[in-house]
Amino acid sequence: MPSLLLRLYGAFTHLAQPAVRRKLRRRAVAEPGYAIAVEERFGHYDFPDPAAPGKQRAVGVGWCWVHAVSLGESRAAGILIAELRRQHPGVPILLTHGTATGREEGAKLLEPGDIQVWHPWDEPGAVARFLDRFQPRIGVLMETEVWPAMVDACKTRGIPLVLANARLSEKSLASAERLRWLARPAYSALTAVWAQTEADSHRLVSLGAKVGGVYGNLKFDATPDARQLKAALALRGQLPRPLVVLASSRDGEERMFLDVLKRFGAAEPVPPAQPGVDSIARQVTSVQWMIVPRHPQRFDEVAALIESSGFAVARRSAAGAPKDSEIWLGDSLGEMTLYYGLADAALLGGSFEALGGQNLIEAAACNCPVILGPSTFNFAEAAELSLAAGAAVRVQTMEQAVKAALALVADPARRAAMSQAAQTFASSNRGAAQRTAASVLAIAESAATGDAPAAAVPSASTAPPDTASSAPVQAAGDMRAPASPPNYAPQQPYRTDKERAEPWLD
Repeated sequence: MPSLLLRLYGAFTHLAQPAVRRKLRRRAVAEPGYAIAVEERFGHYDFPDPAAPGKQRAVGVGWCWVHAVSLGESRAAGILIAELRRQHPGVPILLTHGTATGREEGAKLLEPGDIQVWHPWDEPGAVARFLDRFQPRIGVLMETEVWPAMVDACKTRGIPLVLANARLSEKSLASAERLRWLARPAYSALTAVWAQTEADSHRLVSLGAKVGGVYGNLKFDATPDARQLKAALALRGQLPRPLVVLASSRDGEERMFLDVLKRFGAAEPVPPAQPGVDSIARQVTSVQWMIVPRHPQRFDEVAALIESSGFAVARRSAAGAPKDSEIWLGDSLGEMTLYYGLADAALLGGSFEALGGQNLIEAAACNCPVILGPSTFNFAEAAELSLAAGAAVRVQTMEQAVKAALALVADPARRAAMSQAAQTFASSNRGAAQRTAASVLAIAESAATGDAPAAAVPSASTAPPDTASSAPVQAAGDMRAPASPPNYAPQQPYRTDKERAEPWLD
């Protein structure tokens, strides 16, 4: 990276630190998670060195540092970390985040000896203090997070830094092109990049990234929570009507959804049945409708919106199945598997506004047919593959989505076929975790032995071995975990963070 431009960028991020602190304080008013360990964001740590109690020096040796900015990335990181542990038992994990929901989700992944802190603000001093403190063997950035000062510092220190499960939409590419003087040097300085799709690969290469393979999407390797699926089966028996869920809805989509239901007469008395006639109002009232907002801090807001729209609302947090309520509000965290297991069909949140859609793979893994809106650029290839497989249908408006859901509910044979197609679609696209973990460990071993990292990156065409029968892959000896250090994630997580796809400062 041109040193003058990097120095200018570093001066800007240094001068911006007071503004960053103010922004964090404002966020913490509504979302207390942002008040946790604020000084970590600036490279200051208030816990002792677990490898040498009472001494302030670098923590341990051989950390595998994984950065997952927010909730979705943390879930993908969990899949990768599990595979890293399978291939290299005892690998010590340093986990960083940018949002409070990311940190909360990441806390579930920690084992004794692992450490969790905030990713530092991209200011040279904060970055240097972070790297001095932890001295990672390798850094793994999840999906989209590329910070110029961090990339440059890792390159200067000889720390391999890779981008895993990498994606780059056309919109993000256009934004990066506007800051090409920063983006291109940063992407080109990464040790390796493993893309989700061929389209992502082409866009990343255009920014100078060294794409080592198209490995697929880690989220296909997620295993649905068996306990939640069992609970869904039991709860389903308590529901007198089929269930359709607006899943991971974003601001604006709930109002569209409720307006359609109201226009169709779901909040009005149902007219008497007539022979051979099944009115749209009767169809709508024969379904249990559910809304699961993407962001937990919006639960109360959405409940109020449902009531102000003239509907009775039941809340999942009140436990049990809804009785006579037209709308069931999924106001719980970590239960998407339960909701998808209950649903006869799911309307994909984030796809009815220009937001790129949420994770449709999660629904498919639960055998739930999906109705997509027009905006799915966050999962563009997965969306097209699901459509081709018959696991999903696409519509252009919320009204069309509700009608498509009603048609699906009214046709059990078609719904069963889509459910089977969803299962096949999800299972046939697995393998990214094995490929990514093997590549990460190979590069880490190369770093330990002084070999060229690029030689350690497997070919993208290499087929993954049978996960069940593969022997653990042992990398260099220094990837050992430090001797029984405590688990440093002392603060309790909060449940009020505003989940975002963008970096935490946005």
